[in-house]
Amino acid sequence: MGFLTGTIDENTRFDRPGYTDYRLTNPRFTPAALRANMSLVDLLREWAQRKEATPAQIALAWLLAQKPWIVPIPGTTNPQHLDENLGAVAVKFTAEELRELDTAVSQIEIHGERLREELLVMSGREAPPKQ
Repeated sequence: MGFLTGTIDENTRFDRPGYTDYRLTNPRFTPAALRANMSLVDLLREWAQRKEATPAQIALAWLLAQKPWIVPIPGTTNPQHLDENLGAVAVKFTAEELRELDTAVSQIEIHGERLREELLVMSGREAPPKQ
């Protein structure tokens, strides 16, 4: 949904006139959640600079490095984004780098559910408790 590409920041809003963006109703894309979750994007940017890649490539390469049966399925209609995504296969992590990145990611608390409540229920997951 664009968050891990580094192109969205805490000031991004999804309510353009005449256009309904799915992220507008996604709990992870509320202004408060965006602000709180920027530390993950900052981490990806740091690693992207370190590995001479893009934040999106780092996110995809990290997923590819998890288990051989994990296959990320990024969606795009933009040929340039497709090329960028394919570049993730060239990003390699040493075992030490993976441990370092895993440790850093595990210390970041992600704010906001990944889907709206009704979609969580439809996907077989119990909705979060009301607060």
